[in-house]
Amino acid sequence: MFQSTKSTMEQPQISNRILAGTEIIGDIKSSGDLRVDGRVKGNVQLAGKLVIGDKGHVEGEVQCVEATIGGGFKGKIQVKNLLTFQQTAKVHGDVITGKLAVESGAEFVGQCAMTSVVRELNDPLSTKTEAIAADKRAV
Repeated sequence: MFQSTKSTMEQPQISNRILAGTEIIGDIKSSGDLRVDGRVKGNVQLAGKLVIGDKGHVEGEVQCVEATIGGGFKGKIQVKNLLTFQQTAKVHGDVITGKLAVESGAEFVGQCAMTSVVRELNDPLSTKTEAIAADKRAV
């Protein structure tokens, strides 16, 4: 009986939360999820989901599996699966994602690439080369 309680307590947290009124300056790396209702200035790398609440703000580079943005974001974000901008979102930066959902009222300024293959947004040759190759196949 005590062993199961002890092993449960030793398991790492898989959900993290930065509350309103908290400001973190520095990088965050987690094997779980993260909800931000405060402010983060730094890079965020998650094996799970990022949620930025209505009053939350993240500035930096983000890599995660899934994300929902309801507050502010400035920087570059790479999301493997679904990225959702809620109606209160204010996003300024570059986005690379598998799928994108944007609610009416969300603000987005930047570049967006929806692809299963991550490539550098600033590499115009890779995009042009792929477009030319696609045109040749169509003919």
